Amino acid sequence: MPSWRTTLTAAGVSRPRLRDDYTHAARRVRRREPAPYLALRLLAAPPLVPALAAGLAFMNLVDDVAETGTPHQRAAGLAALSERVAAALESGDSPDPLLRAYAHAVDSRGLPPHWVTRFLEGAATAEAGFDGFAAEEDFQAYLDAYAWPGVLVFAGLQYQGGPGAEQAAGWRRFVDAAQRVDFLADLRGDLAEGRLCIPRARLDEHSVTRADLEQARDTPAVRALLTAECRRARTALDAAHGILGLAEPGLRPVVTTMTELMAHQLTAVERAGVTALRRDTGYGLAAPLRILVRAARRRPV
Repeated sequence: MPSWRTTLTAAGVSRPRLRDDYTHAARRVRRREPAPYLALRLLAAPPLVPALAAGLAFMNLVDDVAETGTPHQRAAGLAALSERVAAALESGDSPDPLLRAYAHAVDSRGLPPHWVTRFLEGAATAEAGFDGFAAEEDFQAYLDAYAWPGVLVFAGLQYQGGPGAEQAAGWRRFVDAAQRVDFLADLRGDLAEGRLCIPRARLDEHSVTRADLEQARDTPAVRALLTAECRRARTALDAAHGILGLAEPGLRPVVTTMTELMAHQLTAVERAGVTALRRDTGYGLAAPLRILVRAARRRPV
């Protein structure tokens, strides 16, 4: 793995202040999401790493603002952040080093700003005002408004000029699978925070109540519901396999790792059954390390 200084140079980041900005963004990702950070550093082509690290830091920043505080605080925080982001993208400058790095990444990689705008708008509506899903259609609307542009403000930076229609559609399929797996893995934590992320219509189909899930009742109906949700997630994950061929060669080892980690986590949820309602299902330590090592060995030198 090349040093961070060498990586910045490989990406054409030469100005001292800008190098510091990208370093600030990368450190934020390393603190908040060490596994994705390590995957980027170990597996992605060095010229892509700084921009992608800044993109991931930006995505996390928006997520944090959208999920913190009262509804009023979330709305106010996102409105203020949107103004700062718009100013940074327009001028290329900001008092915030993270936004300076991200604005440079968007400009240098040619990511269409409408993905950033859509993500911020979705954060203010679909995420900050989240009240669950009545049916599958509402889940799909959430993906379109928030999760899909959210992944493209980060992953879209791999493409010079931004993702084309086929590439964007591939990431839409990917995020459908990723969000389903994430919701299942975080069932316990989400319920504890008052978030029910399984569409209410599907609870009704299985004669399951919200209280059944909150109290982790081990009943045939609850088990059937969780099995059906895992099956949906598995189908979505199978449909997302084509994303590897749509990724830039320099990011394919990372995409492979992300997909394998999702599959591992979904398998853990499937095995957990009703236990997934009693504790969240993480990656663990051994499996991510094993997947990373295997991916690093496969990576072209």
